[in-house]
Amino acid sequence: MTSRTPPPDQRPPKNRLFTRSSWPEARHLADVLRTETVGGALLLIGAAIALIWANSPWSDAYTRLARWVPWPGGAPWHLDLDVATWAADGLLAVFFFVVGLELKREFVAGELRDPRRAALPVVAALGGMLLPALVYVAVVLSAGGEGLRGWAIPTATDIAFALAVLAVISTHLPQGLRAFLLTLAVVDDLLAITIIAVFYTADLQPAALFAALAVIGVFAILVRRGRHWQWALIPLAVTAWALMHASGVHATVAGVLLGFAVPVLARPRTATGDRSDADAEGGLAARLEHRWRPVSAGFAVPVFALFAAGVTLRGSDLGALLTDPVVIAVVTALVLGKSIGILGSTYLLARFTRAELDEDVTWSDLLGIAMLGGIGFTVSLLIGDLAFGDGTTDGRVKAAVLLGSVISAGLAAAVLVRRNAAYRRVAERERRDADGDGVPDVYQRPTER
Repeated sequence: MTSRTPPPDQRPPKNRLFTRSSWPEARHLADVLRTETVGGALLLIGAAIALIWANSPWSDAYTRLARWVPWPGGAPWHLDLDVATWAADGLLAVFFFVVGLELKREFVAGELRDPRRAALPVVAALGGMLLPALVYVAVVLSAGGEGLRGWAIPTATDIAFALAVLAVISTHLPQGLRAFLLTLAVVDDLLAITIIAVFYTADLQPAALFAALAVIGVFAILVRRGRHWQWALIPLAVTAWALMHASGVHATVAGVLLGFAVPVLARPRTATGDRSDADAEGGLAARLEHRWRPVSAGFAVPVFALFAAGVTLRGSDLGALLTDPVVIAVVTALVLGKSIGILGSTYLLARFTRAELDEDVTWSDLLGIAMLGGIGFTVSLLIGDLAFGDGTTDGRVKAAVLLGSVISAGLAAAVLVRRNAAYRRVAERERRDADGDGVPDVYQRPTER
């Protein structure tokens, strides 16, 4: 008996977008999102304190604290920095170190190791970077061309802020969408740090740069030697950071490179059957990420927000502020450029690959995720400071980033909250474990249930 080929409209789709990943990947994702959600709440608190303090009768105290130089004798090493700069250059290096660890894990053992699964977040991140930059440039050129140096401000996505918004509206996105959002933000951060290194490096000092890379090379060698060398890792990391800062390249680049140097996979057992404690827990990268992600999300990023978000609006001409070309360009690029860039590039990828969305996901859901991509708080403020660190313009950029991020968050919440009931049903199904083996049923093949 010969089998009939089903008509084209009855054939199952060749591939689907936003499908669930494996159970270990889903469990890792849940741990990361839990930490980042708490960090996002602390970030919002830090930003709120900064705004209130900077516009209160005690605003002078805020300015004096931000401009206080705790180590005035550090000039020979270019370390005579004020507190606000230490927060941007020093504490954010911890944030980018965690980003480097997460990127390495994604490329080696996560979503990005499979080219087919990696194509979706990479294409979406590229679309979410290119279109906002083009929107910014178009708006600024139409107003005379002043401020083009800030074209990269709206290109980044703040995952902590985005997750805080999801926590506030109490939504339960399907696991495939959550994985997409996190991976998109990780790729976004990689593109952002590349932009910072290439386009916002002034007065390059090659000797210091080569010395920093040499120290990172030593770090990479020792980090693979096991626990016996871990006592030397922090001094080497601090030295690499200081040399990178002295080279003229933004010091946070050192954080990403150090994160990339850490091995992800555990080494096989030796002939004696022993292996280091780090390897026993799945690789040193997992341990370092578990140790440093709370520091990044719970301290480094909120403190940066405390000193970066303090824009003073008292006595300002709000009309002039809202009609400033740079402000209009940043807000438009974050709100429209990001949403259209992420949604449009994903739609084009689906059309060209003839892929379909997962059964639990709709294009409306993706629109909400794309709008969340317009929350560009942390890295956008950092790039704005690098592009316009001149006081008045810098204040307008801060106001624009805050305004664009808040508008994007509000629109995303309005879109996503409409499907909360459907999200809860999906979340219940993804948690159901009928056989009690610790693995939800949706992550098992029928023969394993």
